[in-house]
Amino acid sequence: MTATEPMTSEHLPSLPGHFHGFALMHIAMRRDAARLVAVARSGPGARTGGTVTWWHSLREVIDWHHHSEDAVLWPELRRAVPGFAQAADAIDGDHQRLDAAMDAVGAALRPGADPGALRPAAESFATVLRDHLAAEERIAFPAFTALGASRYASVERRLLRTAPPGVLGRLQPWMFDGADPASVAHVTATIPPPVRLLGRTVLRRRYERLLAPVLRTAEEKP
Repeated sequence: MTATEPMTSEHLPSLPGHFHGFALMHIAMRRDAARLVAVARSGPGARTGGTVTWWHSLREVIDWHHHSEDAVLWPELRRAVPGFAQAADAIDGDHQRLDAAMDAVGAALRPGADPGALRPAAESFATVLRDHLAAEERIAFPAFTALGASRYASVERRLLRTAPPGVLGRLQPWMFDGADPASVAHVTATIPPPVRLLGRTVLRRRYERLLAPVLRTAEEKP
């Protein structure tokens, strides 16, 4: 990535290490949006109980991520980083559009919903999410860099304190699923050893059980 190119989680190794955790969350969201599309394209078996449970889990994480941004992260950046407020105003409303896209997926997964509704809802969600994350990273990542590692770490701790217990229990294995090993090592180094061990054992096994039916469905041919 050159100096003139935007900072993006799609070029993770080029980003400053202090916000790799945030970038890994964006990568995980795009990964799971692609999984949802694969499930939706798989045919009649797409709306299983396992898929619904997994979707509710994913939505809970995304909802927390964005609500914590609105409540904690953006106000801090508006105060600390010159010019951030004006840039943030340009994407005001993105979270509402994403909420609407997720609502459509949830409606398509409800019992009795039109079986043909899930695929377009999933594809629309993936597009809205991808566009939103790209726009957000263009303004947030330079601001994280300007904030500096120490101050960013302080804000990140405040963000994590807002996470519901269910989200905290899934966050490590969800973020690290298929992630770049160097980035995983960098992020896990900031996690207390007992919590790190829990994430690699009990919480990872629980996450894998949640994910397994989705992966099976995604591999089915329509």
